[in-house]
Amino acid sequence: MIPTRVFRTGEGCEQEFLSSVWIAENELMRTRADIWWGVVASTVLASLAGCARFHEQPLSAEKVRADFESRSLADAGLKAFLEKQPLQGGGADRQPSWNLNTLTLVAFYYHPDLDVARAQLAGTKAAGVTAGERPNPNLSVSPQYNTTTAIPSPWIVTPSLDIPIETAGKRGYRLAQSAHLSDAARFNLATTAWQVRSRVRKSLLALYGANDREALLKRQLAIQAECVRLLEAQLHAGAVSPFEVTQARIALNQSRLTLHDAEKEAATSRVQLAAALGLACAALDGVTLNFDEFKQFPGDVPDAAARRQALLNRADVLGALSEYSASQSALQLEIAKQYPDVHLSPGYEYDQGDNKWGIGLSLELPVLNQNQGHIAEAEAKRREVAAKFNALQARVLAETEQAVAGYRVAVKKAQAAGSLNEELATQLRTAQGMLDAGEISKVELAQRQLELPTAGLAQLDARLQVQEALGALEDALQSPAALISVSEQPPRQP
Repeated sequence: MIPTRVFRTGEGCEQEFLSSVWIAENELMRTRADIWWGVVASTVLASLAGCARFHEQPLSAEKVRADFESRSLADAGLKAFLEKQPLQGGGADRQPSWNLNTLTLVAFYYHPDLDVARAQLAGTKAAGVTAGERPNPNLSVSPQYNTTTAIPSPWIVTPSLDIPIETAGKRGYRLAQSAHLSDAARFNLATTAWQVRSRVRKSLLALYGANDREALLKRQLAIQAECVRLLEAQLHAGAVSPFEVTQARIALNQSRLTLHDAEKEAATSRVQLAAALGLACAALDGVTLNFDEFKQFPGDVPDAAARRQALLNRADVLGALSEYSASQSALQLEIAKQYPDVHLSPGYEYDQGDNKWGIGLSLELPVLNQNQGHIAEAEAKRREVAAKFNALQARVLAETEQAVAGYRVAVKKAQAAGSLNEELATQLRTAQGMLDAGEISKVELAQRQLELPTAGLAQLDARLQVQEALGALEDALQSPAALISVSEQPPRQP
């Protein structure tokens, strides 16, 4: 403030008054400078206070192994997850039926491939936050000290701000590109979920086939053992030659080897099923599996409906479309970058006691290049993504047509095998009547009985081929009979 003085007449009084005014103005300018510096310092400190902090999350191989081995179908979190699903096949008051649907949900709960896909989706969502961020202003300070001047101040301080202003809608194009990439990641999650479901179905089908084959082979082995016993009795009676007995024993031993192969296949399929579920094999001990899904199959699939389902609803096709949309937005962004951003530079200068304010405007001059290189790269990327989409559609169409044709042929073969099996069963009943009438021997009846498990094995192989063809068709359509949704959030917490 201006100090109070007594005004006197004369030159000395006038000089004293001017000196007082100068001192007051200098103090006022210094006060304003202090306020300006206080605002700047407060802004910097506030921005630093909002910074994120690092929190370490150690990853231990031993802990991961222990977690994997502790997984089971009796897990409380899994039970709660299954109770929320409309197709879980059980209920809150009873044990779930471990069929294809419920086992698929188990895989959705445990399998690490879905954790990877969910993490990738979370990464694209985080990238959307980055895309929407506006550029921060820059603060620059360049203090100077004048050694030749001490009054009123030797200091020259020139702090200034650089405030970038994006033009031509660049931020909007970044946000659009990020949104399309997020959609592509979401469809990738759906594709991964289908792949997990497909592996569960294949391994469950393999276990079903191995179990049925093992049962048929045991039945065949019992009949062959009875044949050998009867032939050995006839050999002792001199009714047959040793060659016939030897041939029967060789066939019996071959059946035993085939049974061992079936037992090995069943054990291998069980391990594969556990891996498809994201579990250790021990987690399936004592679990009763339901294979009713594989004892029936739907009728014919119309070609036009199959093609439409595959080309318009497959997750990988929709994901490829999202990637193409992202390439479009990327090209728009590069075109917008032809137009330079504007930089506003308001500044303050404390010049040896004088307060000076100013504002600057700067922008890049596109005289040496107009971002043509990046635009060309973005156009080439868009053409590449479009070509990949066309190739994907052609491959999907071929897979669908091949799967439909294969399924129809497999159904016809299974029907023929079923008819043959029924005919053999009828003949066996006739042979039983002939034995009762004394027209054939027990050895002849046993030999005819061997034809039935052999035909049963052929019918089983035909039914398995139908189910394999049906699985290939569902993979081509990426659509099972009952759709099961996958949450974007992991059902279990680490």
